[in-house]
Amino acid sequence: MLVRAEHDRSVLAGLLGKDPQLHAYELGDLDEFFWPYTSWFRRGDAVALLYHGARPPTLVALAGPEGLAEVAALLGEVAPVLPARLWAHLSPGLDAALAGVFRVASAGVHLKMALTRADRLAAVEAAGEVLGRAHLPALRELYEVAYPGNWFDARMVDTGRYVGVWAGGGLVAVAGVHVYSPTYRVAALGNVTTHPAWRGRGLAAAAVARLCGLLRSEVEHVTLNVKADNVAAVRLYERLGFLRVADYEEFDLSAVGG
Repeated sequence: MLVRAEHDRSVLAGLLGKDPQLHAYELGDLDEFFWPYTSWFRRGDAVALLYHGARPPTLVALAGPEGLAEVAALLGEVAPVLPARLWAHLSPGLDAALAGVFRVASAGVHLKMALTRADRLAAVEAAGEVLGRAHLPALRELYEVAYPGNWFDARMVDTGRYVGVWAGGGLVAVAGVHVYSPTYRVAALGNVTTHPAWRGRGLAAAAVARLCGLLRSEVEHVTLNVKADNVAAVRLYERLGFLRVADYEEFDLSAVGG
């Protein structure tokens, strides 16, 4: 077996840092905040992450066109020792490497986008207040109404990189982060939503612009994931200066015979 567990963060940072926009989530998971919840597999320059901080665990295996074959070989070798139930983020075509061991159900194509046009961001009026732990009840109430089923790690609010817009006596729009790592110079936006009664007024765009203004002074790469068929969200992020850098697909995996 050519695959081995990798425990050296400097080695992983060097490999993932060759394409930080593609691998922003993995780079962020090298921080101590997430590191204890991770397992890493390596085959040559190919890297796969198994993140244990979610249920089910999440497998992340991404590569550009030139690296797909090596990552597919990695997945083929490591598949028999993976948990019987997984969520997965995979570059196009990599699901085939797991199909003999897992039942593979697609959850849709997603885009990875990166902030590359600061001029577009500057053209959007920013607004919003930095949120903290005291605002968690209001955040959870908003997500229950506006974004049910979203993945929200309340610990991320402690980063000070959640921004909310208040109106009518409540929190009506928010933009936050799934990943925030000044050490590895990456951030990934997440949990962006607006209360249904307040949509169409540019509040999410204002909150994202405010958040990006904070992040750009601290990290080099501001990124996000979004479903490819979420046309309104894709257009919003393009207007704010984000451009597509890669496609990937999310999958629900369950072991054959399990």
